[in-house]
Amino acid sequence: MNPSSKQPWWRRLAWLVLIWVGSVAALGLFAWLIRLFMMAAGMRSH
Repeated sequence: MNPSSKQPWWRRLAWLVLIWVGSVAALGLFAWLIRLFMMAAGMRSH
């Protein structure tokens, strides 16, 4: 039997939410770093 199937549904949902929040935060950090590099290179949005 799979050990993850014995966990309560709320714990599995919590892991799913945690992974989603982590991926969104990582994407935001990556976008912020790209923006910093672009501004350092003299590329401005206005």
